[in-house]
Amino acid sequence: MCQCSVPIHSDRICMRNRFLSQNRITLLKTGIFEDLWNLEWLILDENRIASLRQKSFEGLKSLFFLSLLNNSLESIPKKSVCQEMPRLNWLELEGNKISSLWVSSFQNCTTLTVLALRKNRIQTIEEGIFSGMPNLIDLDVSLNKIEEFSPTIFTNLQNLKQLNISNNPLTHIYDDQFDMFVNLQSLSIEEIDIPNISIQMFRSLRNLAHIYFKKFEYCGYSPNVRSCKPNTDGISTFENLLANIILRVFVWVVAFIICFGNVFVICLRSCIASENQHHTMAIISLCCADCLMGVYLFFIGAFDIKYCGEYNRHAQLWMESMQCQLIGSLAMLSTEVSVMLLTYMTMEKYLCIVFPFHNYRAGRKQTLCYLIFIWVLGFIIAVIPLWDKQTFGNYYGRNGVCFPLHSDEMEKPGARCYSTGIFLGLNLFAFVMIVFSYTSMFYSVQKTAKTARQSVYNKEVSIAKRFFFIVFTDAMCWTPIFLLKILSLLQVEIAGTIVLWVVIFILPINSALNPILYTITTSSFQERLKLCLKAKCRQTGLRETSQKVSEVYENPSPPP
Repeated sequence: MCQCSVPIHSDRICMRNRFLSQNRITLLKTGIFEDLWNLEWLILDENRIASLRQKSFEGLKSLFFLSLLNNSLESIPKKSVCQEMPRLNWLELEGNKISSLWVSSFQNCTTLTVLALRKNRIQTIEEGIFSGMPNLIDLDVSLNKIEEFSPTIFTNLQNLKQLNISNNPLTHIYDDQFDMFVNLQSLSIEEIDIPNISIQMFRSLRNLAHIYFKKFEYCGYSPNVRSCKPNTDGISTFENLLANIILRVFVWVVAFIICFGNVFVICLRSCIASENQHHTMAIISLCCADCLMGVYLFFIGAFDIKYCGEYNRHAQLWMESMQCQLIGSLAMLSTEVSVMLLTYMTMEKYLCIVFPFHNYRAGRKQTLCYLIFIWVLGFIIAVIPLWDKQTFGNYYGRNGVCFPLHSDEMEKPGARCYSTGIFLGLNLFAFVMIVFSYTSMFYSVQKTAKTARQSVYNKEVSIAKRFFFIVFTDAMCWTPIFLLKILSLLQVEIAGTIVLWVVIFILPINSALNPILYTITTSSFQERLKLCLKAKCRQTGLRETSQKVSEVYENPSPPP
């Protein structure tokens, strides 16, 4: 119980808490609190206080908590605030207009544990400002205009447990910026780009439990932290390589369908004789390219299982690993070879249908040369980013699925130009050629069939349907990819989930449907398959008949 020696001031002297919020206070007169010796909490939130005088808080020897939230303070007195409040533990200065912090303002603040300077206009922080706060536990300087922290700005803050520097226009964070924070438990650096981020930057934060970044991909650089936000980029999560349980299952289903369908067609095409061997060579080559997409998806599924439940511990090592680079280049090889083969086959068919009387027809050697050239060119396109790390950086390791579909501001200019040239140059040109060629073929067939019989008309309708589905599947596969690439180049924010669905479902559409469209549904292949099956049945029937005849001769029945 408070013992008051001056009765007339007993109420003020014994006062513990003082709430003066929302009172339009503009000035604190010198000595206004001089007789509040036992005051512990002083709340001056949401007033209009623009400045503090040197002795505004004189007499507050017991003050523990001071809050000046959402005022109009433009500066803090250069004389230490802790000189008048030697027991000050918590200082709340959020939502003011403070632009500079000086060492003298916080000298000998040995009891201060919480300093909140959030949402000010701080640009300048004098070196050594925190040296007089050895017991500081919580520091918040977020939502200011700080462009750089000096390498030693946080020296003497070994006891700090929470640090928030988010939403500042920082241009650089030093590799050893956080080395002194051996007891730090929570670090917030949201809305800050860290182009030089590395695992070494957080190596000293052994007690760190929570970290908050601008991007999920940064989480991989702090593999030992228990909680990282954002905890997903839509592609991967803190726990798993593939974020969605549906995609984690269907990556195996799609991979199996692609591999089974293409291997099945390769076997059938190899076993059944064809009149057009050149076309068969191209189809088998296309199936091999498409099969590589299935192999790529199998690898993604396998590594998803390998890192299940602890992906973030291995994320950065995985994306920088040779395995990720190789399977990414495998997917690129599959995609580009498939695109070029489809274009080659389309142009060959276009010449045959639209110009049926021209003399040139590719022979076996020419076809083989074309196919080899396409595979070599596809291989070069896929491996070029692996040769020059200086130009392309970690080209395939931009995300957990190792496919360079999405561009962002951290992508190197060389890598951005290269991927744009591939997806919006080569692939878009090929797509336009395919659409144009099939449109011309359909027009030519329709024009020829106008005076033909009903049977020819029916055949023309059948061809039109096949042409439509070929163009439709190409459009369904490539239109979303073109749009995604254009939007990413325009720096439109794209959910990672969309990228993942494109890579797992949309990109492999052609790989899964090509065997059906170019082989199984064609009437010529179906006729040859029927003839082959009939021949096999005849051979089986003849074999059984001859076996029965031989049995009769070997075991003649006795005469009656």
